[in-house]
Amino acid sequence: MAQIHTLAQAEQRKREVRAKMLALLGGLPENRGPLNPRVTGELHNDAFTIEKVIYESLPGFYVTANVYRPNLPGRYPGVLLQSGHTQEGKVENQRLAANLAAKGFVVLCFDPIGQGEREQTYSRQLNAPVAGWSVPEHNVLGAQAVLVKEGSARYFIWDAMRSIDYLVSRPDVDPAKLGAAGCSGGGALTTFTGGLDSRLKVVIPACYPSSFQQLFPTPGPDSEMVFPGFLAGGLDTADFVELSAPTPWLLQSTENDEYYFSHEGVRRVYDEAQKWYSLYQAADHLGFMIGPGWHGMPLVSREAVYQWMIRYLKDGRGDSHEQPVPMYSNSELLVTKTGHVADEPGSRKAFQLLYADYQARKHPGTIPGLMKELQDLQIPTDHSPPSVKVLREEPVAEGKKQSIRFESEAGLWLEGTLYIPSAAGRKPAVLLVEPDNGFGLKPGGNLAEAIAQQQQVVLVLQPRTSSLQASRTVHTGDWVTNLQANLIGRNLPAMRAHDILRGVDLLAARPDVDASSIRGAARGVKGIWLLLAAAADPRIGKIWLDHTPYSLQNALENSVTTQLWDAAIPGFLLSWDLPDLRAAMAPRTVLWTDPTDWTTHIVSLGPHYQYRYVLGDTTDLADAQDNAYLHQLLH
Repeated sequence: MAQIHTLAQAEQRKREVRAKMLALLGGLPENRGPLNPRVTGELHNDAFTIEKVIYESLPGFYVTANVYRPNLPGRYPGVLLQSGHTQEGKVENQRLAANLAAKGFVVLCFDPIGQGEREQTYSRQLNAPVAGWSVPEHNVLGAQAVLVKEGSARYFIWDAMRSIDYLVSRPDVDPAKLGAAGCSGGGALTTFTGGLDSRLKVVIPACYPSSFQQLFPTPGPDSEMVFPGFLAGGLDTADFVELSAPTPWLLQSTENDEYYFSHEGVRRVYDEAQKWYSLYQAADHLGFMIGPGWHGMPLVSREAVYQWMIRYLKDGRGDSHEQPVPMYSNSELLVTKTGHVADEPGSRKAFQLLYADYQARKHPGTIPGLMKELQDLQIPTDHSPPSVKVLREEPVAEGKKQSIRFESEAGLWLEGTLYIPSAAGRKPAVLLVEPDNGFGLKPGGNLAEAIAQQQQVVLVLQPRTSSLQASRTVHTGDWVTNLQANLIGRNLPAMRAHDILRGVDLLAARPDVDASSIRGAARGVKGIWLLLAAAADPRIGKIWLDHTPYSLQNALENSVTTQLWDAAIPGFLLSWDLPDLRAAMAPRTVLWTDPTDWTTHIVSLGPHYQYRYVLGDTTDLADAQDNAYLHQLLH
C-alpha cells in the first residue's frame, strides 16, 4: 500500500482485493432470482408502521424481516440494520429501527442464519435448537463450509445483499440513498457488505472492525465473521473499509469490549484507512468513536448512527436525538405462523445449500493426487528424531513408565507417556492417540498397560491443543484453533496428523523399537488424524480406529454435527473422503470398530467394519471383545 500514490493505483488495488476476497469466500451465489416477497402482517402506531416480510435470498431459502417505515407516503432513504448474536435476531435493533423510521427512513431488520425464525437445528420436541443458540449453529455451519472450500460468511453476505435488493424494490425507498449499520456479529456483516456492495452510501459497523493484530491471539470472531485464508492472503479488516472509499464510514467501539473487539484494534483499522481515504481527498468521510461501557451500542453510539444517516442520506436535515418509541415483544414481531421458516413450503436449510454446492463441484481425485494433498498439508515429516525430555519415571508391571515432552515443531512441545517393557532387544511399538473415553469399555491407560504387558513399547500421545479451547462445545469441537490455522493458511487436523508422525519418528529412533513394526490406535474424531498420518507415512503398519466417523460427506447431510471442526480440511471433500485415505493405506490393514456418523451414533456399514455386541449384564466378559480387537492390532 505504501507504493500507491494515485487514484488509478488505488482503484486497481481495490479490484485486486475484491477479487481476492471473493475467491477466499468461494465466490457469492450466482442465483439472483425473484425474491418472491410477501407481507404477512403489520403493526401500526402513531410514529411508524412495521411490516412483517418474508422473501427468498435463494430458492427456498427464506429470510424473515421487519420493515419499519414512516406512516406518511413518500420516498425515503433506506437503512439495513444487521443483528448481532441475539437468539431473537431481527428484534435486537428494534429501538434503533423505530427511531430511524420516526426520523424519515425505511429500515429493514432481518434474521441472520441460525437466529430468530431461521434456526437451523430447531427441534419441536425440545422447543429449542439442538446445537444451542446462534453461535454454535454458526460454527457448525462454518465447519461444513470449510469441507467444500467456502466461507459460511458468503451466505450471510448474500442474505444482506438480497435484503438490499428488497429495499430498493420498494416504491417508498430511494435506491440512491442507502445505509447499513450493525453491532457485533451485525458489525461484521455490515463491514463485509459495506466493502462488497457499492450501493451503500454510509456504513456504520460497531464492536467488530478490529485489526487482526489485536484479534488473532483471542477467541475473537465466530466462523461467519472471518474469511478463510484471510491473513495468508495478506489482508486485514481495514481492506473492507478501503474497498468502498470514499463512501462514509463510522467505526464504532466501546471502552471495555469484553469480546476482544478492543478500541485499540479498531483504532488500527481507522488509522490505516484514514491514509487511504486521504488519497480520495475524503478524510472527513471516515469517523471513529469510542462509546462508554461494554460490548454493545450505548445511547451515544445510537445517536451517532442517527446523525451520520441524517448527514449523508437526508442532507443533514433532521434531529439526531433518540426519542421514546413504541416497543414490541418478539412474538408480536414474528413473520411466520409458527415462528420457524422451516415450516414454510419448500423451505431449505443452509446445510442443504452447501450439500448442493458439493454435488455440483465435486470431482473424484486419484490416490497420487491424495498423496500430494497430504504433502501440501505438511503432514509428512523428514523422519528425524525429535528432541525428548524425560520429566519423571516410575516402575510399572514388567517395565517402566516415563512422562515425557518432545518437540513436534520448533518451539512446540507435546506431552506424552512412554510404556517401556523390561525385556531386552528390539520390540514392536504402538502409538496410542490419547483417548478421551477409552476404547470400548477399556480406559486408555489400561489399554496402554495391556499392550506394554505384551512386550510392546507404547507411546500415548496428545497432539497439539490450545489454551483457547475453553470456548469449544460438543457440537463444534476446537473451532477457535482451526479457525486461526485457517486464517494463516494452515490446518489443525493436518498439524495434529503431523504430530502423530513426530511420535512415530520418536519411536522409530529408539534402540528398543523395531521400526518395521509400528502400529497406531485412536478413538473418535482423533481417528481421522491417525488415518491422515498413516496414509501419508507407510511406517505405520496397521491402525485401529474406534468410534470414528466413517465419512466427511455424511457431515453435509444434516444440520447437526459433533466436533466437525476437529476434522475439517478446506476443500478436501471435493476430491476425497475418508474411505480414500483407507484405500491409500492398502495393503496395510485398517481395523475399524463401531464407525459412527457425525452425531456419534454407530452406523451399520457392512463387512469392512467390525461391531461390538451389546454386553448387557454379562459384565464378567467386559474385556473380551476389546481384547480380541487388540489381538488383531498386534498380530
